[in-house]
Amino acid sequence: MAGALHPDWIVPDWPVPSHVHAVCTTRAGGVSLPPWDSLNLGDHVQDDLAAVAANRAILHQAIGARPVFLRQVHGLVVQHLEAATLDGTEADACVTSEPGVACAIMVADCLPVLLSDRQGTVVGAAHAGWRGLAGDQGFGVLEALFQAFEAQVFARRGGGESAVAADTLAWLGPCIGPQAFEVGSEVREAFCAPDPGAAQHFRPGLKGKFLADLPALARRRLRRLGVEAIYGNDSSAPWCTVSNTSRFFSYRRDQLVLGGSGRLAACVWLG
Repeated sequence: MAGALHPDWIVPDWPVPSHVHAVCTTRAGGVSLPPWDSLNLGDHVQDDLAAVAANRAILHQAIGARPVFLRQVHGLVVQHLEAATLDGTEADACVTSEPGVACAIMVADCLPVLLSDRQGTVVGAAHAGWRGLAGDQGFGVLEALFQAFEAQVFARRGGGESAVAADTLAWLGPCIGPQAFEVGSEVREAFCAPDPGAAQHFRPGLKGKFLADLPALARRRLRRLGVEAIYGNDSSAPWCTVSNTSRFFSYRRDQLVLGGSGRLAACVWLG
């Protein structure tokens, strides 16, 4: 039985069927003390583990599904989630077709990406920091996620289908914004070497650095996969984790100054 979502949490506005559910938490609604106040969902950030467990229970009760919290390592592994999948399973993306099991991606500047097909057959999610998004020679975490997502859609539909990408909906959650994400030339090169057109999403910064538009880079990668129906983070200021201090955790903003930063979670599940 689902409880009530906190009014500050973000409910994605995307045209999924009624049995597909999604939410992205904010800092609001939990029990953690500063600097993890208050709904910190990360158990690896030096917060009190009892508080983290209480926060995860709050989320579980609110959504009426079990969020599976992965151990995210900025890699390309995709986990197929089932009721028996353990928290702490190492992966940076996940898919499921099992009702009541929520794909959960924790972030504090990296970009969470949620997927569903229009029929609500399969859902998936990815943790897209720059390393995972860039990947290796143009194959990154979104490509890995879509590969697994597409295979599971085929399996659930019994094969014979085509053009899964055209039938896929994507939602991008909050992340570090293009005014705040300063990176070195090696980051720009990781994206531009396999795709020179990605250069348009980097602006010159100070002292040889660049300002990168992470959500725009993700949108570009999704469109290269054939996914055109993309919702959520449009690179505008309200989505920036760094600049919206009271609403979002930000590792880059808080770690040095406060000594720690909590984690948000974006979740998608079938009801």
